[in-house]
Amino acid sequence: MAEKVVLYYFNGRGKMESIRWLLTFAGVEFEEVFLTKREQYVELLKDGSLMFQQVPMVEIDGMKLIQTKAILNYIAEKYNLHGKDIKDRVMINMYSEGLTDLMEMIMMLPFTQDPKPKLENIETKAKERYLPVFEKVLCETVHLVGGKHSMADVLLAECTLMLEEKFPGILADFRNIKSFQGRMTENLFIKKFLQSGSKRKPQPDEHYVKTVMEVFDIKKIPFQ
Repeated sequence: MAEKVVLYYFNGRGKMESIRWLLTFAGVEFEEVFLTKREQYVELLKDGSLMFQQVPMVEIDGMKLIQTKAILNYIAEKYNLHGKDIKDRVMINMYSEGLTDLMEMIMMLPFTQDPKPKLENIETKAKERYLPVFEKVLCETVHLVGGKHSMADVLLAECTLMLEEKFPGILADFRNIKSFQGRMTENLFIKKFLQSGSKRKPQPDEHYVKTVMEVFDIKKIPFQ
């Protein structure tokens, strides 16, 4: 029996959410250890589990992995979601890192004192810099790379749903992306993941922010 994958993070989205999405799409069951107290984080530091003193951390295949992109790439390689060759992989990585950049802007909003101008900036960048890239690609194909599902497809589905939470109707001028999103959300694993009671996390609230700050011993909101 294979050892179960274990995720160490907060009970919220953050940088772990894309990992949850990718594991779910690959049909991989996982357990979660939620950090709720600083003592848990300190204990992980003491036992040497956290290279660079960071989470998320994922236990998989006898390893303790950190660094989100490294974790995503490992999962993508392991479950055949990283293309057929080096040229596919570099395209998948470029698309995925662009999507991660955009999602990280949204992730930082709860830790921002005045999120309104940042929201406006995110919406503008999404419409002018990021979404047009994917709309153009999806004019010609149903998948972003190599004619099959990849990590980039999974992250695009996650990202579009995050954007719609903040900016309803943002995909109105991106019909190919909206159609793509519809196809992805019909995937049996993703469909279940999007239902109430799944391991998908809700949008971060004040309790999530408070927990993160207490675990990391942050005294005030870090971003202006």
